[in-house]
Amino acid sequence: MRLLKTLFVLALVANGAAAAELTGTLQKIKETNRIAIGFQEGSVPFSYLDANQKPVGYSLDVCQKIVDAVKKELNLPNLDVTYTPLTAANRIPLLMNGTVDMHCSSATNSAERQKQITFVNSYFVTANRFLSKKTSNIRKIEDLKGKTVVSVAGSTNIAGLSRINAERNLGLNIVAAKDQLEAFLMLETDRAQAYVLDDVQLAVAAARSKTPNAYVVSEEALSKPEPAGIMVRKNDPQFKALADRVTAALYQSPEIEAIYKKWFQSPVPPNGINFNYPMPSGLLNAFKKPSSSADPDAYADH
Repeated sequence: MRLLKTLFVLALVANGAAAAELTGTLQKIKETNRIAIGFQEGSVPFSYLDANQKPVGYSLDVCQKIVDAVKKELNLPNLDVTYTPLTAANRIPLLMNGTVDMHCSSATNSAERQKQITFVNSYFVTANRFLSKKTSNIRKIEDLKGKTVVSVAGSTNIAGLSRINAERNLGLNIVAAKDQLEAFLMLETDRAQAYVLDDVQLAVAAARSKTPNAYVVSEEALSKPEPAGIMVRKNDPQFKALADRVTAALYQSPEIEAIYKKWFQSPVPPNGINFNYPMPSGLLNAFKKPSSSADPDAYADH
């Protein structure tokens, strides 16, 4: 009996020690039985609302793999998963203050952002370009001189646009829209002559419009190809390690190709539009060698 009691006490101590070892986000999730996912409602097909107002998209499919791993790791099969809509402007503050635990939408991984938050292994690689109407004959960056150009508030795109405007003395009237839907509407209604964003999202915006053939994405890029990924809180090595482990395994399996084709090369809800956007070479490189680096050269062809 004494031996059994000793073993029982040791088991309790071991369990307590295991629980005490949890830190940061994993500890928060364990204590609350809840994980909060942040997403953006208009970032098609990365994250958006379907016909039933349910959050769906490429980013959310990747995030679900992390959620599944958290359930298993913490032995929480009935983990409560909540979804909070965010904007480009408030997503980092609400992640930092604990309102959400992951940002599961398109977000460019930059050295500047990494001062505030951390990125999981990159799940996309894009370049910063602009969308314009074909009739405007705006094809190159120099063609933008003196024009009104819109981008999304709080995005790296608008920061890059401001930098190029100063470097090339373009005299742009730069307008910050609250989200992608408002930005495209400004272009559509001629309140702006160009719309600057990640090239994949510009292609998606044009494909979803009333007149897809009326728009063209610039061949000239305003940036090197840049990585994008899921954002998590800084200084939380346990949660990042779990998320990196899960995404690395996903990216190096055939499943990521199926997820990509589902959202970029197949009809997507709610309107069945196929964006016909082949996987960029930079993304193929990112999947071969998973990384959360903010350096664009880490994803270049070698």
